[in-house]
Order: sequence, then C-alpha cells, then structure tokens
Amino acid sequence: MHSLLELQEKAGGVGLPAGSFPQPQRMFSCVGCFWVLLSACLVAICSFSFLSPAWIVKDRPQHRLQPAEEEVSFGLLWHCSETLEHMYSCYTFGGLGKFNEIPSSSWQTSAVLCSGGCALLALSSLLAIVAIFLPSGLCERRVCTLAGYMQTAAVFIMASGLLVYPFGLNSATVKKYCENSSIYYAGDCQIGWGYMLAIVGVMLSVFLPFFAKYAPKEHISPTPIPTIL
Repeated sequence: MHSLLELQEKAGGVGLPAGSFPQPQRMFSCVGCFWVLLSACLVAICSFSFLSPAWIVKDRPQHRLQPAEEEVSFGLLWHCSETLEHMYSCYTFGGLGKFNEIPSSSWQTSAVLCSGGCALLALSSLLAIVAIFLPSGLCERRVCTLAGYMQTAAVFIMASGLLVYPFGLNSATVKKYCENSSIYYAGDCQIGWGYMLAIVGVMLSVFLPFFAKYAPKEHISPTPIPTIL
C-alpha cells in the first residue's frame, strides 16, 4: 500500500493527477477510414449509374422476324439505339439546356432527385474526408454528425428518384419501343444494369450514417495501475 501511495505522490508532484498518464491520440480511426472509402466508392457508383444509358433496355430479337427492329436503351438523360447496320448512337433527351423535353414528367422528377442525391452524397464525402484529419473533439463530432445527416437525406432522395422513374414507362416515347409498357411494367423491354447499379448503390448507402456515428476518434483508454498491497 505504501508503494502505491508513493507512486501517486510522484505523479502528483509532476503536475499529473494521481493514477493517470498522458493519453495519446490516434491519428486516424479505422471506422472513419472505412467510412470515407465507402463514401467515395458510392459516389462513383452513383455518378456512373446516373450517367448510364442502360436503365431500360431492349435487345434485338434473335429470331430476326422483324428486320427493321432495333436495339434501344434508355437512361435518365440518354437514349441509345443500334440498327441492323451495327451503328450505335446515343443522344441526350432534347439536347443540353432543354430539360423540359425529357419525354416524361416522372423521368424529369427522377433526374432532379437522383442528381440532387448524388450531389448531396458527394458533399458529405468531402466532409467525411475533412473529419478524419480533424483532431478528436467537439468539432470532429459535429462534422461527422452533419455528414451523417446529409447521407441519410441523400439516401431518401435517391430512393425516391428510383421509385418515381418506373412511372415514365407509361409515356408515348417508351411505348413506341417497348410495346404494352405501363407503370412499373417494361413490356417488351427489361430493366438494365444501370438501374440495378443505382439500386445497389442506394442500398449500400443506407449503412453510411451508421459508420458516421462511430467515425470520430476516441482517446485510448489508459492501462490501469495494478494495486500493490
């Protein structure tokens, strides 16, 4: 017991609380680094799927009974077609600066929601990068919390855009290529890889706010001093 009291007195003599030592800080948090990496990957997936022209696709039939039928694909902003001469061309709906010429109001709404969600996700990823370089403290926790809220909002916004998009299958432009198509039914067409990739990206983005909660760095717990009797 006397040995423990002497050790505490020496610690107090150098200006430290009894039974305590300086607590080193971790430069980076493992959860925070994974959070940043996942956020960056999902931003890339979101952007790539948003620009993809393969949300709704129609392959040329193999029986070739209709020689004039062409292979087509639709995206949020793109329409691509391939004729029998194997000429594949893509163009934006209405051209640049003519957003109102997108063939369906549902697709216009979906484009706004998906692009807004991607932008919000990209901004939150920048905040996540800033957060891992901040020292542990209140500022870091606030930045992580703000980024987490932004990522939660981005998930809801992009999910809403994906749910609204199939309503555009009832438009005259889509029915021209995809016969018998209607809301949430593609008719002769099918769901493309671009739309499926967007769904996977949104599903993975659900986990980002949870990682944001545990991303802040913490002090390493000191090793307790064993009691010497």
